[in-house]
Amino acid sequence: AKVGLDGHDRGAKVVAAVDELDYRPDRIAKALRRPGRWRQIGLLVPDVTMPLYGAFVGRVEIEARQRDHLTMVGNTGFDPERELEFAGAFTDVGIDGLIVVGAVNAPGTGQLCAQARVPAVWVHNTRGSLEAPIIGVDHVSAGELATMHLVTHHSCRDVVFVGGLTDEAVRHGDLETVVQRFKGFATAVGDSARAISTDLTAACAYAAVAEHLRTCDRPPDGFVVGTYGQASAVMRATTDAGLRIPQDVRVVGFDADAANNYKHAILTTVQQPIEAITRGALGLLLDDGRSSARGASVPPFASTLNVGETCGCA
Repeated sequence: AKVGLDGHDRGAKVVAAVDELDYRPDRIAKALRRPGRWRQIGLLVPDVTMPLYGAFVGRVEIEARQRDHLTMVGNTGFDPERELEFAGAFTDVGIDGLIVVGAVNAPGTGQLCAQARVPAVWVHNTRGSLEAPIIGVDHVSAGELATMHLVTHHSCRDVVFVGGLTDEAVRHGDLETVVQRFKGFATAVGDSARAISTDLTAACAYAAVAEHLRTCDRPPDGFVVGTYGQASAVMRATTDAGLRIPQDVRVVGFDADAANNYKHAILTTVQQPIEAITRGALGLLLDDGRSSARGASVPPFASTLNVGETCGCA
C-alpha cells in the first residue's frame, strides 16, 4: 500500500526546497495577481523627526488609508541625491503617485517621475524651479503675520529675525521657506529689517543669538524665529543672557509641535493647516491624477496665529 504524506510533511518538503534553491518571490507580480483593495503612494519628507514633517507624515498616512492607499515614507535628510534615490526606488516598486514635502531637488525628482509616468504633487516648498503647483501656505504672508503681531499688538519697535538666508549659511535646511518668511518680516518692519544669521540648527541659533545679546547696545523688543527647530535655542539664549520672556523680549515662531504644550513657556506661533493641505495634496494626486503636473494654479492656504505665552498676550 502507498503511504501518503500528511500536510506537515508536504509543507516541510516545500520549505526545504525553497531554502535549497534560495527562492525569492516576485512581490510586485504577486501584488498584480492579487485583487486586493490596497494601492500605494510614496511620501518624501526632509526630516521626519521635525514636528512639521512628522505631522505631514501622520496626516498623509491617515488620509491615504481612507482612500485605500498605503503610504511608503522616505526620509531624505535634505539631501538632493537621497531624494532622487527614494523617488527612483518608489517608482520602481510601482507607486500610484508621489507626494514630496519640502523638496530639495524638485527639478530632478520631477523629471524622474515624468519619465516613470508617475504623478507627483509638491507640498510646503521646493528647492529649484518647477512648473507645477505647490500645495501649502503663503510663507511671505506668514512671516508678515508673525511680525505684525509684535509690531501692532505689542508695539515692538526693534524686532530681529533669526534664520539663515543664503546658500552659504544653510547647507541642510528649509532655506526657501525661511527666505520667504523673512520677506514678510521685512514688509512688516520696513527699512529696519535685520537678521541674525544661522545655519538653521538649534546649536547655531543659540550661539548666534547669545553673541548678539552679548554685543548689542540694548536687547531687541522681540525675535521672529524662522523655524521651529531654532525656537527653544533662541529662548534659552535669551534667558541665559539674564532677560525675561516675554517681559523683556517677546518671541514668535512657526510650525510649533501642537502635541507638546507642556514646556516652561508655550511658544506663540504661526501654524499651517496640515489637514487641509494634506487633503488638497491627495485630492490633486489621486482625483486629478496626471493633470497635477500641468501647472494649474492652486490658491495658498491661510496661516493662523496661535497665541501662546512667549509674545506677552497671556
